Amino acid sequence: MAIDLLSPGLIPTIATILTTFVVVDILLRHIRGRRYNLPPGPKPWPIIGNLNLIGSLPHRSIDDLSKKYGPIMHLWFGSHPVVVGSSVEMVRSFLKTHDAAIADRPKFSAGKYTTYNYSDVLWSQYGPYWRQARRMWVMELFSAKCLESYEYIRKEEMRNLLSDLANSTNTTLLLKDHLSTMSLNVISRMVFGKKYLDKSENAIISPHEFNKMLEELFLMNGVLNIGDFIPWINFLDLQGYIKRMKAVAKKFDRFMEHVLDEHIERRIAVKDYVAKDMVDVLLELGEDPNLEVKIERHGIKAFSQDLIAGGTESSAVTIEWAISEILNKPEIFKKATEELDRVIGRERWVEEKDIVNLPYINAIVKEAMRLHPVAPMLVPRQAREDIKIDEYDIPKGTQVLIHIWTVGRDPKIWDNPTEFQPERFLGKNIDVRGHDYELLPFGAGRRMCPGYPLGLKVIQSSLANLLHGFNWRLPDNMKKEDLNMEEIFGLSTPKKYPLEVVIEARLPSHLYSI
Repeated sequence: MAIDLLSPGLIPTIATILTTFVVVDILLRHIRGRRYNLPPGPKPWPIIGNLNLIGSLPHRSIDDLSKKYGPIMHLWFGSHPVVVGSSVEMVRSFLKTHDAAIADRPKFSAGKYTTYNYSDVLWSQYGPYWRQARRMWVMELFSAKCLESYEYIRKEEMRNLLSDLANSTNTTLLLKDHLSTMSLNVISRMVFGKKYLDKSENAIISPHEFNKMLEELFLMNGVLNIGDFIPWINFLDLQGYIKRMKAVAKKFDRFMEHVLDEHIERRIAVKDYVAKDMVDVLLELGEDPNLEVKIERHGIKAFSQDLIAGGTESSAVTIEWAISEILNKPEIFKKATEELDRVIGRERWVEEKDIVNLPYINAIVKEAMRLHPVAPMLVPRQAREDIKIDEYDIPKGTQVLIHIWTVGRDPKIWDNPTEFQPERFLGKNIDVRGHDYELLPFGAGRRMCPGYPLGLKVIQSSLANLLHGFNWRLPDNMKKEDLNMEEIFGLSTPKKYPLEVVIEARLPSHLYSI
């Protein structure tokens, strides 16, 4: 029987429930505030807390609040307490001193609906399952030996990209489309053993459609779903996010099922089968009887999805930002190509082993990651126990946001922090591997991105070869002042308007042929 929620008889009941909830909400916050010495922060509203202060770009809204309330700040997202660390000292305290104490993840809807009920590495809870998964990633999938064995794939796909771009000279092109295809081809060959996503008629999905799925996955994993913070209204799905999460998860699952079926059939058909790709390795590891926690089929799908998503989006986003900034400052391109011509010469492409000898290229990469970190607040953590930072209490269950976007623009650390100046990194021993807390594009500590060695290799070599191989300019109808540098907030933070460019080859023509 249908119930009319707006019928006159139910309105007083609904009003009573809301009033009761508001009173309880206020009392609980008051009790919590008296029990703990919480960091400073804005006064919350009933029910919604401080969500009214968060705009469409949460990292910028929280940056504004941090300037008012300080480097450690307490907020309420609905009924959930949130603490933000936004100085290098606070980031070090959280990610080094108290790393283990905040190693959990909040149980957001994104983790439930898009990662097989928190079965991946990103959203799984801290414990035996997560430790085992991370160990697999670090020791097996992203070991130096493993990455070295796949270098030929990265080299081949880089040559394909450069050849493809050479066929598009003197025409306006969308750079990210080419970058995403290259990254997708690299990671799909490493993870799946082949290009499931090529342009042939037999492909189960087109690269364009798959990139759209990836964009939706990253967006849905980064949105502020109001039901995560006001649980009693989550079933209403007021923003429509849960519906979208389920839809993109269904598309990915259909693809992952096809991939696993093919791999399992191949392993059964071939006696003494030797693993050829990362899915093969995961299937082998899943059969290990000595595992502390058994890996189910949905876990292998979740790990594979992590690999393919993480290996595609971050590199394409970072390179697009770097090229966008360089187009604003032609003198950076001049310095970069002078270094490339001097170190590499004009008769070959840049190889991964060359990167260590290209300090200015490395400086450009670091500066792009400083000014445009892929995840500006990292992925949220959650306190597993009560901790104390300075004189402030951080109660168990508090969500912790590490605001590296603010740290990357802190005038106490960086001169002219909003300017793109790669020179700031020359002669300085600041790295991106989780030890220098002023620059943490991949995070730090236990929850640091385990795939960062691959991501860094792809970003460095791709950017170096793109600058080495082509001259870059904006389309004829655009000036530098017209270049839009707005962003979209999600699990990653890409440009709101994809970069359109015109390129010209700058090396001998024979280098562009495959």
